[in-house]
Amino acid sequence: MIPRFGIAPEPARRYRRRPGAYAILLREGRVLLTHQAEPEPEFQLPGGGIDPGEGPIAALHREVMEETGWTISTPRRIGAYRRFCYMPEYDLHAEKLCSVWLARPVMRLAPPLEPGHEAHWVPLDRASALLPDPGSRAALGLVLARADRSYRNCR
Repeated sequence: MIPRFGIAPEPARRYRRRPGAYAILLREGRVLLTHQAEPEPEFQLPGGGIDPGEGPIAALHREVMEETGWTISTPRRIGAYRRFCYMPEYDLHAEKLCSVWLARPVMRLAPPLEPGHEAHWVPLDRASALLPDPGSRAALGLVLARADRSYRNCR
């Protein structure tokens, strides 16, 4: 069962399923977030919808590049969650199926290609408080808990 975060779906409303791929990119005690100005200013994990005919890893690479300007390598799927929301930019009520991937940031090739996006390296102790999506916060917490356990086991 895929966990659900956020508001419960409205029983009478039709939701379109929208699969997406999102990245957690860690470097030197920080995580790369994207700040999206529209439709409502907010920080997010880089990522987004998987286009028809596109695989999740291809979508992950494309979305990270569009929203941050960074290339990535070695993506590993760490989990998935779903949430129901209204997407005003598409005038769409969606059931978002979010796959979350841990990947290595390789190189910044350009500023974000997507209009209204900015890339920010945020300290790990502040990142969760900036993410409005509880599913993203949970995924980041899972990665950080695993990293902490690995660190403790290596000492």
